[in-house]
Amino acid sequence: MTSVLIADDHAFIRAGVEAVLRGSRFEIVEQCSDGEEALAAVARVDPDICIFDIRMPKFDGVAALLALRESGDRRPVVLLTADLRDAHLLSAVKAGVNGIVLKDGAEDSLLDCLEAVAAGRRAVSAELLQRALDLSLAEAKPNPLDALAPRERAIVEQVGRGLRNREIGAALGMTEGTVKVYLHAIYQKLGVENRTELAVMIHRRDLNPR
Repeated sequence: MTSVLIADDHAFIRAGVEAVLRGSRFEIVEQCSDGEEALAAVARVDPDICIFDIRMPKFDGVAALLALRESGDRRPVVLLTADLRDAHLLSAVKAGVNGIVLKDGAEDSLLDCLEAVAAGRRAVSAELLQRALDLSLAEAKPNPLDALAPRERAIVEQVGRGLRNREIGAALGMTEGTVKVYLHAIYQKLGVENRTELAVMIHRRDLNPR
């Protein structure tokens, strides 16, 4: 049997994974509800493969993967996710994630993924790998947002959260008029014409809050 650790903060997801693996050569030896618990359990039960949900309390799945890799632990890690953000994808691929499985359709793809990683292969779709490559190339380009002063950067982040000028002022302790003055300067520095173009730039640079 191949021992598996599953970490997901939703009990019904853990139960679903257990049901998918039932009768296979993969046996769940430990179930965890957060990333911190998962890392402690990895050291305790030494599973052959880890399955981490990307969104978990304390440490998310990518953070748990990075912690393992930084400690020199190269055991196979499969990430389970419902929604894969660009930043998570890039960090996971750079850390050498072995497999990525979308929760939608996991009942059909999880076993194949585990068989692949158990055999030493990478089970990450070509589409996701290409997306990670594109993100890596874009990351190497200069970030125009680096030209902003800290106060301007704070305003840009609030714009990324969808706040209006009055709300930004309340959040940052300034008047609505002062926010407008800052935004005008920000537009000039970044070469954008309006709030919509700024929002597009924020999205592309992944400044939206997690």
